[in-house]
Amino acid sequence: MRHPRIVIVGAGFAGFHAARKLSRHLKGRVEVVLVNPTDYSLYLPLLPEVAAGVLDPRRIAVSLTDTLPGVRLVLGTVDHVDVGAKRVHYRDPEETRGELEYDRLVLAVGSVNKVLPIPGVAEHSHGFRGIPEAIYLRDHLIRQIELAATAEDPAERAARCTFVVVGAGYTGTEVAAAGQLLTRALTRKHPQLRDQPVRWLLLDRAERVLPELSPRLAATADRVLRRRGVEVRPGTSVEEATAAGVALTDGEFVPTRTIVWSAGVRPDPVAADIGLATLQGRIDVDEFLAVPGRPEIYACGDAAAVPDLTRPGEICAMTGQHAERQGNAVARNVAASLGHGTARPYKHHDLGFVVDLGGMQAAAKPLGIPLSGLPAKVVTRGYHLMAMPANRIRTAVDWTLDALLRRQSVQFGLVRSPAVPLDTADPELPALPPRVPAAK
Repeated sequence: MRHPRIVIVGAGFAGFHAARKLSRHLKGRVEVVLVNPTDYSLYLPLLPEVAAGVLDPRRIAVSLTDTLPGVRLVLGTVDHVDVGAKRVHYRDPEETRGELEYDRLVLAVGSVNKVLPIPGVAEHSHGFRGIPEAIYLRDHLIRQIELAATAEDPAERAARCTFVVVGAGYTGTEVAAAGQLLTRALTRKHPQLRDQPVRWLLLDRAERVLPELSPRLAATADRVLRRRGVEVRPGTSVEEATAAGVALTDGEFVPTRTIVWSAGVRPDPVAADIGLATLQGRIDVDEFLAVPGRPEIYACGDAAAVPDLTRPGEICAMTGQHAERQGNAVARNVAASLGHGTARPYKHHDLGFVVDLGGMQAAAKPLGIPLSGLPAKVVTRGYHLMAMPANRIRTAVDWTLDALLRRQSVQFGLVRSPAVPLDTADPELPALPPRVPAAK
């Protein structure tokens, strides 16, 4: 008699923690299968530090085989779920088709870049959801400064030294903060750029940066960025993007070669393609994270419209904090559905937040206590070290070396612009050029 098979789709915060808890709680009593395009789980909050050259990309890539020894990993991208036959269909990295039968299914497919219908944005900007995009951005920033140093045309030099970040939420603010420090360090190595201004623009339609935070801490972040020279533009966004720059909604045209798009996320498209009921593009679930009418299917994380019991009538925000805790909650409830334990509704109160502003600056509000500056930085890095499932010592070593040594600034050009399109369902995988049929 075979053990019940639990198939988990996606190894983000939600899927990773669901797999880990299920494998530990039901060890030897179920088969846990995790389907994911990569063999790692991405610790997304530290991605800006990879783009800034502070951290090696491997630090935030948590090995699934090392950290989930009781879980069977299947490398692949799920593109169809046959809910009637209880089968998951996927394609592996070599485009071979495969399928898995399940007794319980957990959909934790996460989210992708939210692309707005603004002319030129999809063609001329890049998102920030995966390691390929972070590596591309780091190389791109270094390349622009190096090309600017050899440019004869002052207009070209100015455009290459201008960087536009769209979206002043957590990700956009951290990218602008870390990126500005990197380019400042880079220009010091080029005497030709001694008198060349390096512009960073942070745009958002909201009336202030970090609208998710309290006005006090948002003002702290705003002040830190402006003091460094970042042009914070609340109430402003992109009207059109071109190869030469961006036209802003306030009428200004900004010549630039760099547009970083961090204006929100949307559920992975597979969430809407499965055929289950959705709410705002996310799979509709009850407070137990189960799909109504399908007791064998559960969903959690960014792709699930989980009722927020702390705010009646609303659904949980698409945050890492919710995803991690929903992963643990769905594991408990899936186990209960198999006769092990008791199901409980998901209810989570916000424990606070941390925002890294680069250098020795941060903003944090742990357990409702507002912090800024060095105390916030200590709390921020301490939180990340505790939250990371692995690589803590290596991450701490990288932070220490960055504080003591000059940052390395070579660009390898391994990830080029076509490999990281903004509108992609797989931001964790670089896009491959279309295959050319062999000549007959």
